[in-house]
This record gives sequence, structure tokens and C-alpha cells, in this order.
Amino acid sequence: MAERQEQAVPDAVLTRIGQVVMLHHGGDREEARRRLLDLWTELGEDGDPLHRCTLAHYLADTQDDPFDELAWDLRALTAAEEQGESPAVRALYPSLHLNLAADYARLGRAEAARTHVRRARGAAGVLGDDSYGDGVRAALSRMELRLGEGGAQDWGPAPL
Repeated sequence: MAERQEQAVPDAVLTRIGQVVMLHHGGDREEARRRLLDLWTELGEDGDPLHRCTLAHYLADTQDDPFDELAWDLRALTAAEEQGESPAVRALYPSLHLNLAADYARLGRAEAARTHVRRARGAAGVLGDDSYGDGVRAALSRMELRLGEGGAQDWGPAPL
């Protein structure tokens, strides 16, 4: 019973990250970036890997410079790898690799982008048949088509 209650308690850090993500989606990119960076400082390098992964994943989306976006997406992947094979982290791998593929494509590194597309596709089996899974699979298919049509040109924001 105590285990069930423990699982039902919301994760305060993930809740805070989610609140800032809503701010970002509402159009306040600068404030979202500032608040996410404050959370990153608060967590520290030794913070919970799932928290760092999630935070870095969203921090990447607030960056103006594609090299900075890549650096945050790489931090997210590193933190995910530290977490191990938990179901929560395994479900993030397709999106993490897809974002890295988009980063590399924007930077003109088509082969690195293709490598991460293959990794995203290999990890996609864990995705559920729900709106999140459907969205990641659709974005992955679009990325595969784009990379098959001559590589990295006119890349917009990361797909997820």
C-alpha cells in the first residue's frame, strides 16, 4: 500500500519543469530559458538523472544557437544513459535521438543525423499507441524522408 501511495505522489521537480514548459509553449521563450537554467543550477551535476534528462531536453528547445541546442540535447542523452533501463527513460530515447538528428541536420552533419534517426527508429518499439507515440513516430518518418531527399537543408526547430 505504501508503495502505491509513493507512486501516486507527483514529482515536484517534473511538475515545475512542466510549468515552465507551458510558459515556453505560451510564447515566453526567454523567461522559460531563464527559469529552466535556474532549475538546472538548483539540480546540479549530481541531480537525479531523470530530472536532468527532462530538463536538458526542454532547455534545448529554448536555445537560439543550434550548437547550444545540440549541447543541451547531448546532456539530455547522457543523463538518460545514467538512468539505466527504466521504462520512463526507455520511452524518452526515440525523442532524444530524434532531436539529436534534427540538431545534426541543421548543422549540416547529415551522416550524424542519419545515425540518430536509426537509433530513434530502433528505440521506437517502446512507444505506446497514444498521441505521444503517434507524434514521435510521425516526426521520425518526416525526418527519414527529409534525410533521404538530399540531407540537411532549411531545418526548423527540433521536432519534439
